[in-house]
Amino acid sequence: MVNEQLDELKLKCVDAIDHLHQEYAKIQTGRANIALVEGVMVESYGAKVPLKSVATITIPESTQLAIQPFSKDQLTNIEKGVMEANLGLTPQNDGNFIRLNIPPLTEERRKDLVKLVHKFAEDSRISVRNARHEALNDLKNMEKDKEISEDELKGNEKKVQDKVDEYNNVIEEATKKKESDVMTV
Repeated sequence: MVNEQLDELKLKCVDAIDHLHQEYAKIQTGRANIALVEGVMVESYGAKVPLKSVATITIPESTQLAIQPFSKDQLTNIEKGVMEANLGLTPQNDGNFIRLNIPPLTEERRKDLVKLVHKFAEDSRISVRNARHEALNDLKNMEKDKEISEDELKGNEKKVQDKVDEYNNVIEEATKKKESDVMTV
């Protein structure tokens, strides 16, 4: 029973950290990154699909993304999808590829992105805290129902807190790394 609570805590914390990494991948740092556009939704034969399912995305230069559709008739739909995604990037259609030039970041924009990095980190910490709260409540209910002893409750509360501290450290490291990436010119 107790192991199930710890496994559930771990699963929720790992999900929070995975989500954090996905959000960090979308943050523009002045360098090309496929994650910036792979989730852009594009109209394709009457349905909205992710860009990565209708085109190949490459990085020919450190500040440029090249999008080559599997079918040339998709070029205008891809261009429209990129514009609708409000990425702050202007697509350049040359008839075969769509190129996206990543502009250099201003100091002000870098500071705004660092704030966003910290917001995502705090959201992840909140998710971890909520998972801890649920696990502790479950453990207290188990103790109340006499499924575990008071000593087992105390020991498991410490295990829960140790796991939470471990995941918070992972979040902190990821945040420092992303902040460094954003602030590096």
